[in-house]
Amino acid sequence: MAEKLTAVKGMNDIAPPQSAHWEWLEDQLRSLMAGYGYRNLRTPIVEPTALFVRGLGEVTDIVEKEMYSFEDKLNGEHLTLRPENTAGVVRAAQEHALLYDGPKRLYYMGPMFRHERPQRGRYRQFHQFGAEALGFAGPDVDAELIVMACDLWAALGLEGIALEINSLGQPAERLAHRQALIAYLEARVDQLDEDARRRLHSNPLRILDTKNPAMQELVNAAPRLMDHLGAESLAHFERLKSLLDAHGVTYRVNPRLVRGMDYYNLSVFEFVTTQLGSQGTVCAGGRYDGLFEQIGGKAAPAVGWALGMERILELLKEQGRLPQAPVPDVYAVVPDAAAMDRVMPVLRGLRLRGLKVQMHAAGPEGMGSMKSQFKKADGSGARMALIFGEQELAEGRVAVKTLRGERTEGGQQLVALSDLDALALALRS
Repeated sequence: MAEKLTAVKGMNDIAPPQSAHWEWLEDQLRSLMAGYGYRNLRTPIVEPTALFVRGLGEVTDIVEKEMYSFEDKLNGEHLTLRPENTAGVVRAAQEHALLYDGPKRLYYMGPMFRHERPQRGRYRQFHQFGAEALGFAGPDVDAELIVMACDLWAALGLEGIALEINSLGQPAERLAHRQALIAYLEARVDQLDEDARRRLHSNPLRILDTKNPAMQELVNAAPRLMDHLGAESLAHFERLKSLLDAHGVTYRVNPRLVRGMDYYNLSVFEFVTTQLGSQGTVCAGGRYDGLFEQIGGKAAPAVGWALGMERILELLKEQGRLPQAPVPDVYAVVPDAAAMDRVMPVLRGLRLRGLKVQMHAAGPEGMGSMKSQFKKADGSGARMALIFGEQELAEGRVAVKTLRGERTEGGQQLVALSDLDALALALRS
């Protein structure tokens, strides 16, 4: 007997009825994007490793510890399963000159891959939906993206999601803050944990985002990036806040919010919840005006966000907001498999008329009794049943029976098989 194979740890199958929840969420997201004029972009799952090393930063957690990277044995290329997709979107926009005729609003959805310990809301293969606005420099589009996410929470009926915002300024401002931060931390190096010491000179800004309780007092007293921002950066941030205020969006300025990738500048933001344990960030993003140049393209401003679809679905479940799984309109009861040559064309005709029809079919032990078929019909959730009995077929008719709703006690209605329009009407009544 062959060895039983299972899925890779942290990479999960999505089967019915859960898959229906994914389809529903995807439909909600596509509808939201259409309302804001964002169009779909699909990029490869595998990208050159250099794209993420240059785009995300060599000393980020993702590049250092989490990427699935390998060498293609056929040609020696160094490739990586995408750990995020902003860099891929920018690479595609640059490669295909998508901005040649002006800025673009784009969105994507699909699997991402990071090698980390699987836990609730964090998997090795996870799914993200992202919105990216390329070629727009002003804070109005930053606000648009944030408000768009707020509209999504409202459409999904989600509650308890808080918005945090910050500004990372421009590279020269961050450099001045970096120098002040390093000097501050060097003077207190004995208070740093191992991870902070490792980052002290390579990526000190990430130390401010530490989750170590023993370092909270230290980082709270550290030099603030906001104090090093120039007039233009501050004006951009103040305008963003003004636009959010105009929309009635509640937010908290979090000066320690830095995000995990090196490509961010100016506006950054996170939507967080306390209902998912330690994995509380459900959507995050910001402005990344330097990323085009980092990966070898012509400079262009850009801003975007990504949300974790598993986390959104988990939050929907937590709040009782997931929709009911879809059910057929009609279940076809077929006592005799020999009748299928007459039954199946009728069912196809009903489907072409917009009805969702599930047909009973033979299992390992045959068609089963009428009682067992009606049990399956009821279990399907269908409101109506079609009964293709021997007598009904001999008369050129089919029985229509209501399984649930207001007319379940009304017996059966006989309808001619030759009049599919009348049959469809009876099934909808």
